[in-house]
Amino acid sequence: MKLLIATDAWNPQVNGVVRTLKQTAREATALGNTVHFVTPAMFAGMPMLGYPEIRLALATRRLVARAVDAFAPDAIHIATEGPVGLAMRGLCIARRLPFTSSFHTRFPDYLAERLPLPARWTERAVWSLLRWFHGPAAATMAATPTLLAELETRGFKTVKLWQRGVDAALFSPEKAGDLGFARPVFLTVGRLAVEKNVEAFLALDLPGTKLVVGDGPARAELEKTFPGAVFLGAQHGEALARIYAGSDVFVFPSRTDTFGLVLLEALASGLPVAAFPAPAPRDVLGLASDPAAVGALDEDLRAACLKALTLSKQAARDFALTMTWQASTRALLGHVTQAVNPALGRRARRREARAAA
Repeated sequence: MKLLIATDAWNPQVNGVVRTLKQTAREATALGNTVHFVTPAMFAGMPMLGYPEIRLALATRRLVARAVDAFAPDAIHIATEGPVGLAMRGLCIARRLPFTSSFHTRFPDYLAERLPLPARWTERAVWSLLRWFHGPAAATMAATPTLLAELETRGFKTVKLWQRGVDAALFSPEKAGDLGFARPVFLTVGRLAVEKNVEAFLALDLPGTKLVVGDGPARAELEKTFPGAVFLGAQHGEALARIYAGSDVFVFPSRTDTFGLVLLEALASGLPVAAFPAPAPRDVLGLASDPAAVGALDEDLRAACLKALTLSKQAARDFALTMTWQASTRALLGHVTQAVNPALGRRARRREARAAA
């Protein structure tokens, strides 16, 4: 299959959407498919106000059509609701090309954190726009069962589950070493922005060290407000893997993430999770045979952190090993195949069922 993915999330952004798309492309290629991306790098653009690392592409339907015609894809997937995604959506509708989409970001929650308006106003308007955007898709993919159920409740049609995976060879307890910080080390990883709720973690009275990996518009203010925490900036690859493995607990303070790929990276590194009982950590940990063995969820985040210190690193690792990128990619390919040709999709699902038996 030749799969074309349109995305507004791309380099130099560092987030779960970009990592998911890149890993999915690698796995899909290994399975004998060809993947091509339409990204902001292909267009003129401008930095997003307040988020200079996010580039808003000046994408048009005509420019997107050139990429489609040159690649001649068998299937099209629209990953984001930005300018690139909008242009590709318009082209697909104009040409009557089937496409799938995915829901990565809870924009209503993010905007409620930023705009001085009643949350019910922004929520109603933004959910209406999101239903409009995803409505023509043959399938809209959600990362967790809870998100899938919510989207269906909010009027989204043909929602499919597309869970994530983790590179358990890169993120491994074997990478552990002395990070040089007082223990225990409580680690959080992610973009430093208001919606990530990082201050809820940094304000806790905890023993040892609070370690922050990531960058973003809130970093300067967080460093000023919480001088006792250690900020390492954005980290990647082996360096990031060593930080995960050298820590003791992974703290996930976000209440708005739809999945939280960093949760799987931490678990694969042998880190039990401490989090609020929000949908993303509840869903991810709920996939484990014994969720309480790999993480602690509590509205008292400090209590969750201290509880997670007592949990088994091996149990965390064992659970993460069940979440593979190959299985995640096969799910995506099955959904897009079904969108292009329902009969092919049914045959693909039967093959998957036989392989799993």
